[in-house]
Amino acid sequence: MTTRISPTAGGAVSEKRVIGNVLRGSIGNLIEWYDWYAYAAFTTYFAKSFFPTTDTTAAFLGTAAVFAVGFLMRPLGGWMLGRFADRFGRRSALVLSVTFMAGGSLLIAVTPSYHTIGIAAPILLLIARLIQGLSVGGEYSTSATYLSEVATPGKRGFYSSFQYVTLYGGQLLALGLQLILQAILTEQQLTSWGWRIAFVVGTLAALTVMWLRRGMDESESYVREAGENKGSRGTLRELAKYPKEIALVVGLTLGGTVGFYTFATYSQKFLENTAHIPRRQVTIVLFCAILVAAILQPLAGKLSDRIGRRPLLLFFGIGGTLLTVPLMTVMGSTRNPVGAFFLVLAGLVIVAGYTSINAIVKAELFPTKIRALGVGLPYALTVAIFGGTAELIAQALKSAGHETVFFWYVAGCVLVSLIVYGTMRETSRTSELEER
Repeated sequence: MTTRISPTAGGAVSEKRVIGNVLRGSIGNLIEWYDWYAYAAFTTYFAKSFFPTTDTTAAFLGTAAVFAVGFLMRPLGGWMLGRFADRFGRRSALVLSVTFMAGGSLLIAVTPSYHTIGIAAPILLLIARLIQGLSVGGEYSTSATYLSEVATPGKRGFYSSFQYVTLYGGQLLALGLQLILQAILTEQQLTSWGWRIAFVVGTLAALTVMWLRRGMDESESYVREAGENKGSRGTLRELAKYPKEIALVVGLTLGGTVGFYTFATYSQKFLENTAHIPRRQVTIVLFCAILVAAILQPLAGKLSDRIGRRPLLLFFGIGGTLLTVPLMTVMGSTRNPVGAFFLVLAGLVIVAGYTSINAIVKAELFPTKIRALGVGLPYALTVAIFGGTAELIAQALKSAGHETVFFWYVAGCVLVSLIVYGTMRETSRTSELEER
């Protein structure tokens, strides 16, 4: 495979090249996250196929546990593919990550139900999610690194924000397909076999992206330094030289990942199972709210290029700490889909202060030789521990009759990150990326 450098300076042609690479990298990210979120979106239909029970909450708890366990592979993916990206290139790692995702989606699509193969069904579901967790763990770090490195100086916040545009876009695709299937299939058909269509679509799309990514340019930063410090590139020993930066990634991520998964994924089950809003209305509510949130990402990213990253992080930290409990409390008692939409959207607007710029902030903390691993491993560990367990904790507390405790848990996690935001330096003007 020929190595092609992505020029990032020198006029209109270079800018077009940058846009082309961002788009080609982003569409892969879009499909990766579609496959990841198809699981969350269609849980309400396939939960009882793998965890047969008459208790809806118990079935959701089973699938939430598998969702959480899938996150445990993300640190391994962040380490394995982050190391691979630092040693062999961002493009090769991105091709590899989407290949893993295709395999995981295919396994979910073809796995028979519990009634057909018994305990093997949830075991195969678990294996599929572990493969997908490996993929997403590597995808985040590599795509964040790639987008930050191919972007033109002064526009890195804007271009890097497309990581969450496509992340939300993947969720929108999953929800959009769900709306289509809800319109053409009966509830019984969706529960019986219709949900498998989502994973077949994901498999085919991932294979297509795997082919497209082979034609991406390698980032100029990586190519320029590829021959230097080859023995230490992407190693844990090299990463250990940046303990402060590692701690910052953990602190930056903790509140953001809990807040994101609360409003972007758990809210679907929350509105259905607690607010008792009909399933199709909940899908529409979440689709519309996430669509608006996706549009906000580049606007917030562009704003960060003008005023810096910290003001947006502080906006999220203060808003999330003070408003999470009131928003979730009112959301749980609303029966109006329009009101539910504005409540979910309010949460996502607050979270946008984190999601729009978290990738570029982390990339700006590390030098090129260790950037993918530095971004990926501590981030994936934090997401596995806190983001992946958010829905599991919420469902467990609901099952125990203490659902409101979860609201305070989310606010507390955001508060921890707020302390970090208040004490960290501004990264947008002190990064190695700005020295190019």
